[in-house]
Amino acid sequence: MKYKIDVVRIRENSITLNGWVVGKTPESKASFRVLDERRKPVKIRCVPTRRDDVSQIYYKKVYDKDFGFDITFPYERGRTYWLLIRCGGREARVKFNEELIARRASVAYKRMEKIRDLMNWETVRVAMEFAKKHGVKALFLKSKHKLQGLDNDYDYKEWYSLTKPSPEELARQRREGVASRPLISVVIPAYKTPEKYLREMMDSILAQTYENWEVCVANGSPKGEGGAVEKVMGQYAGKDSRFRCKNLGENLGISGNTNAAIEMANGDYILLADHDDTLPEHALYEVAAAINAHPDCQVIYSDEDKLDMDGGALFDPHFKPDFNPDLLTSVNYICHLLVVRRDLLEQVGGFCHEFDGAQDYDFIFRCTEAAKEIYHIPKVLYHWRCHQDSTASNPQSKLYAFEAGSRAIMAHYRRCGIPAEKVEKGVDYGIYHTTFRIQGDPLVSVVIPNKDHVKDLDLCLRSILNQATYRNLEFIIIENNSTHKETFAYYDAIQKEFPQVRVVVWKREFNYSAINNYGATFAKGQYLLFLNNDTELMEPRIFEEMLGFCQREEVGAVGARLLYQDDTIQHAGVVVGFGGIAGHTFIGLHKAENSYFHRAMCAQDYSAVTAACMMTKAELFRQVGGFTEELAVAFNDIDYCMKVRAAGRLVVYAPYALMYHYESKSRGLEDTPEKVARFHREIAIFSRRWPEILAKGDPYYNPNLTLRKSNFALRDLLKEKIGEPYKLEVGGL
Repeated sequence: MKYKIDVVRIRENSITLNGWVVGKTPESKASFRVLDERRKPVKIRCVPTRRDDVSQIYYKKVYDKDFGFDITFPYERGRTYWLLIRCGGREARVKFNEELIARRASVAYKRMEKIRDLMNWETVRVAMEFAKKHGVKALFLKSKHKLQGLDNDYDYKEWYSLTKPSPEELARQRREGVASRPLISVVIPAYKTPEKYLREMMDSILAQTYENWEVCVANGSPKGEGGAVEKVMGQYAGKDSRFRCKNLGENLGISGNTNAAIEMANGDYILLADHDDTLPEHALYEVAAAINAHPDCQVIYSDEDKLDMDGGALFDPHFKPDFNPDLLTSVNYICHLLVVRRDLLEQVGGFCHEFDGAQDYDFIFRCTEAAKEIYHIPKVLYHWRCHQDSTASNPQSKLYAFEAGSRAIMAHYRRCGIPAEKVEKGVDYGIYHTTFRIQGDPLVSVVIPNKDHVKDLDLCLRSILNQATYRNLEFIIIENNSTHKETFAYYDAIQKEFPQVRVVVWKREFNYSAINNYGATFAKGQYLLFLNNDTELMEPRIFEEMLGFCQREEVGAVGARLLYQDDTIQHAGVVVGFGGIAGHTFIGLHKAENSYFHRAMCAQDYSAVTAACMMTKAELFRQVGGFTEELAVAFNDIDYCMKVRAAGRLVVYAPYALMYHYESKSRGLEDTPEKVARFHREIAIFSRRWPEILAKGDPYYNPNLTLRKSNFALRDLLKEKIGEPYKLEVGGL
């Protein structure tokens, strides 16, 4: 028998345990008992939960069985209790008392627990299997990244304390306020809410530095079970008329309860909140300030983090990009805090019960589809309480929510006229992968520059010709000053073997932009795929994955996920500002590792993607003037994407379009004074062409995250000030 208790929380007068247990076989059943210190049985509530992660680790496949558990039992402070777990003929006893629980909650304990988790035979077994599948280097990288993350919770706590508004700033907000003071209605559906949590939510609103608000609570607790909500709200309303509560007398479901709360609202703006979460003191002030600065804005959202059950620790911050429609179809990244202007809400309607479990996801889609302006506040303005019944901590416990989310995405596609075939589970629950329907059978022209390097080119071509499922392709090989006779012999042979391959000759000096522009003039396809010769196909459906996005009217360019030969990430999108100018995200992360909120495996919009594998519309390519030939070597693909965005089109990263990229074999490195000087000139050219994004920051990246690394880590407060643009030091590149 193997078991682990992941979460232990004292919740009012009860203890809540969340964990898992497995036996020798998947058929082994677990049973649970709790004894008090007199060895007498204690009544427990035990809810089985799916733990597909555990199933995969111990049984090497997912079984439709509940290996997880959520156990709650009455708790009297100062007493000691034992949890008895029995499975497969074996029994384990786990002791709980106040001292032990407090110790488990400490930062030091969590750190030691993480280290202990890494130092057991099961971890060794899993590590060996990982190494067997992905290689020793991959295991080393994963272990290194895991060890580097041991202090994450502590780091965020310290980081948050250093970045939150000072008492002086909060006093200034109260004293000065904002010019226009819209009424903000905080609408809250309540259902059997624990008194402690409801009071914490109400107190957090009462403490706001902005005062023109009202609270509208719809109590959906059944008669006789909603007394705590009624009592608490009665007390707050008795002291402050801004608090209002309506007792529905029955549970109308999450959508019905929320709609009832919305109907109570008189505000110009509706802020949606859950009954057991909290807001920091400056949340409503920041919303009001955003409304003043952006009067046409109809949807506002912020960053968020999670709050533990005891309310004593903040962790797992989610720092989001500005509005990112393709990321939204991959995951409900907006979530909390969400504010909607009344006129938009009346236009799109309230919550729909058929999407219960993902009712907010559907509502967000409908709002963002119709909104004139969507504004993101890059500050943590919402603390989302995390417990065992929450998708925040145990997503497997709400599979129905993710199924509802899939339906919400498909409904969004239908309203927008986007031809999607299916929406499936992505890399994790709550992460989605869309397969689009290809319209017609358009010709795709694959444009590949080449100088000698016949083996690389042949591998590139044959991997596509032999494996790609999309067949309507032509290949334009741009011969660029090769010197080997074998190269020209290869050109003759490959064109005879594959009539869809054509070689054209570039006779001038090396200029990546000019070479690709030249090659594109020979293209007959409706779509162009610019491709490096040192790439190899990994995903047979790569063209379908990229075409699915590129065929949409609003999309101008699509990039692929590229891996180095050792299966670590070479490209998963580009952030303008990384390293001073621009850089790839998640470089060096192994393909089997989790990235920041799974971003490496989410389709999303970026400011740019690499032209090592980039698809674009041929008509748009001609319209914006192709690649800028002044940028002969560096940043020409980033510049092209910037031109695409300036033309009002999106640049999309498609993670399921996958290739190896053996990078820079053909061109070589910037290893001579002449090449370095050219590189610096091109930095200056790019900076002059696109000064605004370098000054203000990339809208698809959060200013709270570092520009010095590619892993979306928190900014180093000693080196980078939040809100200030990255200062380019050309001489240091």
